[in-house]
Amino acid sequence: MALKRKKRRAIGRVNDKQYPKLTLDQALDLVIAGKRAEGLRERTLQDYTKSWGYFTEWLKKSYPEIETVDQLTTEIFRNYINYMKYDARKYDGHRFIDAEKQSVGLSDTTINIRLRVFRAFFNYLEKEELIEFNPMDNIKLLRQDIDLTNCFTDEEVKELLRQPNQRDYVGFRDFVAMNLLLDSGLRIGELVNLRVGDIDFKTRFITINGDKSKNRRPRLVPISAYVSKLLLQLINENQEHFKTDRIFLSCYGEPLGENHLNKRLKYYAEKAGIKGKKTTAHVYRHTWAKNMILNGCDAFTLQKMGGWADIRTMRRYIQMDIEDMRRSHDDFSPISRLKKRVN
Repeated sequence: MALKRKKRRAIGRVNDKQYPKLTLDQALDLVIAGKRAEGLRERTLQDYTKSWGYFTEWLKKSYPEIETVDQLTTEIFRNYINYMKYDARKYDGHRFIDAEKQSVGLSDTTINIRLRVFRAFFNYLEKEELIEFNPMDNIKLLRQDIDLTNCFTDEEVKELLRQPNQRDYVGFRDFVAMNLLLDSGLRIGELVNLRVGDIDFKTRFITINGDKSKNRRPRLVPISAYVSKLLLQLINENQEHFKTDRIFLSCYGEPLGENHLNKRLKYYAEKAGIKGKKTTAHVYRHTWAKNMILNGCDAFTLQKMGGWADIRTMRRYIQMDIEDMRRSHDDFSPISRLKKRVN
């Protein structure tokens, strides 16, 4: 990993460079155009636009005099962080969710996502010499507690898999998706975009091409014989009714969306009586990673299968709860092993 270089400030020099007076909208347009040229995905660019939109809406109410980006200061962004943490109402402005019935204060994860966007935003403007001062230089991400409850237990997994009605097309499709998530650790975007040609049923490997992978790196993902059989059954069912090579479809033959699948997963979790946990496809990925480690998979193989560019990122997925630590300690403690030999 490249070390961050400290910025050198010229001492005794007067900076005569003239910087443009960019409006907030102009700054956004320049950043989006530049990042698109760098090859960022459209979804990432949409996140840039959305996060900047939330910020500028707040800015109009709190600092109506601000018109150009050079007027933005570190203090303004610190005030915005406080607003997000303590005053922002969740789902405010959502077309289908009543924000008045939602809680106040965004999660630390949501706040940090926006702060990362702002960092990238102003780093680009600074690199292109469009601003003299970067207001995000001294802004740090919020510290977050590691969540040890972001995995399903074995009993919860069994209960979840009992919920889909496999006699129904949608139910069977969801059952296959749930099994595939738990067997392969695929990201939800990778799963819903799977096509028949991506799977080699002889070797039981799924090919995730770079254009579908989050970090643009292609990889091979192994699957079990059982899940391979489920996928073949779903493909045969699709081919009887639809003319597409996509695997995960709606009941009308349209591509299955990420949000729709997550809603289905949440529905099954509610039916299974699982409370106090997130139940998205990402939690299935957490569960896969944790169990792979507990079952003896080495970290580097897991990193390769899961598609993590940095092993430190993977470590967040495999946090173990108290029972796991107790079992691991009892199994591998040198004292326990020595006592067994003596006895």
